[in-house]
Amino acid sequence: MSHPDAVRPAVFRGPTFAASAARAGVTTGQGLFLGAIFSGVGLALLLAPGATVKVGVAALQFAFMAAVVWRLTLAVAGQRRAPAPPQPQQWPRYTILAALHDEPDVAPQLIENLIGIDYPVDRLEGFLVLEAHDLATIEVIEQTPRPAWLKLVIVPPGAPQTKPRALNHALNAATGEIVTIYDAEDDPDPLQLREAAARFAAEPRTGCLQAPLRIRRKGRTPSRARFLDRQFAFEYAALFENILPGIAALGLPFPLGGTSNHIRMEALRQAGGWDAWNVTEDADLGFRLWADGWRMGVLERPTYETPPGAWEHWLPQRTRWLKGYMQTIGVHTRRPWVLGWRGLLSLAMTLGVSVAAAAAHAPALAWLTSALLMAVVTGITPAVPPASAAAMFSGVCAAWMSCAVGARRAHLRYRLTDMIAAPAYWSLLSLAFGHAAWRLATQPHVWDKTAHQRDLDPVEAIPAQADAGREAA
Repeated sequence: MSHPDAVRPAVFRGPTFAASAARAGVTTGQGLFLGAIFSGVGLALLLAPGATVKVGVAALQFAFMAAVVWRLTLAVAGQRRAPAPPQPQQWPRYTILAALHDEPDVAPQLIENLIGIDYPVDRLEGFLVLEAHDLATIEVIEQTPRPAWLKLVIVPPGAPQTKPRALNHALNAATGEIVTIYDAEDDPDPLQLREAAARFAAEPRTGCLQAPLRIRRKGRTPSRARFLDRQFAFEYAALFENILPGIAALGLPFPLGGTSNHIRMEALRQAGGWDAWNVTEDADLGFRLWADGWRMGVLERPTYETPPGAWEHWLPQRTRWLKGYMQTIGVHTRRPWVLGWRGLLSLAMTLGVSVAAAAAHAPALAWLTSALLMAVVTGITPAVPPASAAAMFSGVCAAWMSCAVGARRAHLRYRLTDMIAAPAYWSLLSLAFGHAAWRLATQPHVWDKTAHQRDLDPVEAIPAQADAGREAA
């Protein structure tokens, strides 16, 4: 299908094959490294099983405590926020990209939200990026009034059919000095672009700025989704209001969110755009920008999003995230010297810890629950190593603390009941991890899309609180 707004084939093709998730499996170097580890552990278990188990337990305890120290460090470092920069003498040209796929219900709402952005119209351009076969969404957008600066771009058929491939195609028509990404359900703060433009003007080596994503529920949410909605909102608050600001304050790279990241076009061109084969292209791009010598930062003005909702929507989204995290770890450990030790540290403590925690949550909770039940039924105190129990308890407290700090900044109420329910939510991540590992092995490049629904009812804040975030921003 042709379309008058279609553009030429994209010149942004992402990283080379060797540095892309398009190359599946491990490299020779990675294979030798993993083989040496497994062989060494197996040999140690054969020769000295008791000592090996003790060393393994001690290593796990150390890893738990390292994660706790990391969380505490980020909570302290994140308190330091950069002062507001002065307004630039001339506003840079800005490009907005919004890739949509099968979103006929949400498209008019997104257009309305984008129209509300406060930025000089003569310095603004936007592209709604759609796949050629998505006739329903194309028809809705063509029938919806929109300003002249907001155009439609049609992506021709091709593989892989992913969001990053569509974004790379749209970049061929972009003329902005700064580019930002929004998703179909996004409602960005009207002044977010002005804040980012001023920061870029004041910080010439900053290549990317991530705006905080805040979750608010819209409409009447079914009761079966409220537990997931609340925990998802606190998880987002911990990440975008606490963890990422702390990492940015330490001058380290971090995985970008899939939306509301503002990127200097020079840096994006240097990186070649997004990796079309990585299902978390945002997380991957953050570390590639760092490897190219760019700094990263965070913004204050948020973007509001709705949560994925019920289990059948939450699981595919979380599966894709974890699969993409594993892809990104695999890609960036092929040549670890490119990131340097600081970049590798951040990669391990962000994506690595996220994957490991997702794998460990349910088994750890099952182990603890079985030990307590055995104690209750038999009256025999289980032989739980005190150091292991202390490390696990410290990890839980650090996670609660991170959620509490983030919730306060996001104007959410983090209650005792939310803290008590959190381990059940964390355990669900283990199911997503198992699904992600299987999908990585069988369908590494398949994109699990998150469904979105149009807002039919007034806004309802996740913790039944007024929408104070916008006023406070």
